[in-house]
Amino acid sequence: MVDSQEVMRIRHLAMILSDLEPHPCNDVSLEQYSTDGNLAARLLFDISSFGDINDNCTVADLGAGNGILGIAALKLGAREVIFVETDIEACNVLEKNLIKHNIQDSGSIVNEHIDIGTPLKKVDLVICNPPWGRQKEKADRPFLEMILRNGSITHLLHSANATHVRPFFESKGWDVEMYGEADFALPAKYSHHKRQRDVTKVGFWRLSPN
Repeated sequence: MVDSQEVMRIRHLAMILSDLEPHPCNDVSLEQYSTDGNLAARLLFDISSFGDINDNCTVADLGAGNGILGIAALKLGAREVIFVETDIEACNVLEKNLIKHNIQDSGSIVNEHIDIGTPLKKVDLVICNPPWGRQKEKADRPFLEMILRNGSITHLLHSANATHVRPFFESKGWDVEMYGEADFALPAKYSHHKRQRDVTKVGFWRLSPN
């Protein structure tokens, strides 16, 4: 059970994250959506409760966008975060957010498209909100492959209804747990959205190599 002090810490982090400059979300092919500050704060406190963040850990934030997940990791004590993001506009926003919170020395930005075979420095923890494949089938595959190659504990934001995540990792001998889910808001950012706002279920997945 979460005590009142913990609730206040989560709310404080959510306020910080909600004040970040948002993801520009200009490329529909990349399935770019801003992650809500409350959702990001809840996820990172869950990650912390597993003991997966500490003051000596290096974290990779894959598909970092405006940096909300990696910045939250830094706020919770991570020593270093590597932000990997393909969109240069998002990288520019991310850099502004790091400077705004005076944590630019703890974050390195890698402006690179994640593809099959893209290298990544070995880290202690990976956090990732990949494209779910709504626009392009298997768009998340390069992210999942990179996670496998890195071989580190990973916390994944992915559809709560995804049927491929568990068998993909379990077939490689990994432990897979979807330990929570939440509403993920989809604003009518792109022309294919018919409603002003939609909501889908996102799962909190923990992937652990044996």
